[in-house]
Amino acid sequence: MDAPLRLVIFDVDGTLVDSQAVIVACMKAAFSEVGLAAPERADILSGVGLSLHMLMPLLAPSASAAAHEALSTAYKSAFMAHREETGVAASSPLYPGALECLNALHNVPDVLLGVATGKSKRGLDKLLEAFDLAPKFVTQQVADFHPSKPHPAMILTALQETGVDAQHAVMVGDTSFDMDMAASAGVRSVGVTWGYHGRDRLGGATRMVDNFQALPDVLNEMWENKQ
Repeated sequence: MDAPLRLVIFDVDGTLVDSQAVIVACMKAAFSEVGLAAPERADILSGVGLSLHMLMPLLAPSASAAAHEALSTAYKSAFMAHREETGVAASSPLYPGALECLNALHNVPDVLLGVATGKSKRGLDKLLEAFDLAPKFVTQQVADFHPSKPHPAMILTALQETGVDAQHAVMVGDTSFDMDMAASAGVRSVGVTWGYHGRDRLGGATRMVDNFQALPDVLNEMWENKQ
């Protein structure tokens, strides 16, 4: 009997790429431009994964809706300027082992790869182009077309696009938003411990891994119904 089609959906920032330096720098630049005190680094990173329209009210709770919109616009501008100046690969490098893991999974005939990210489509396209990753991901879900995580829309759409059953899909991410999104969509999850939420915030994960080298074996165990 043929093996069922399987889907591994990856978060991006904090999971595949280490973008914390550019995120913090651009967020501080945005707050400076709008004339507000910048939040602490830890607070900025704790919200990575949320769409900007949800993140800004958390980082500036006393600011107006207009200020939140201005912050989002200023952040996008700062991020694009930084990316043009330094290059995508330099500003958001892949984590060690990420490329090798993606290549290994991509080479398995019954495994499909996808992305579910709070990035914009433009931002994701630039990143995938920089690392020549676009051909590896058959489904790419971005903030432009979905409610922010942890709403399950991104995963549900990925399942629909690929025809993979929820029981054969796994979400891989570094934040509680990814784990909660997976649970809401009825799929299992792997929390990676090198990202922006610590192990203590990944309690909703089905499994956890400390490096990319461990991920393929953990996925195989999960698909064999070994928790």
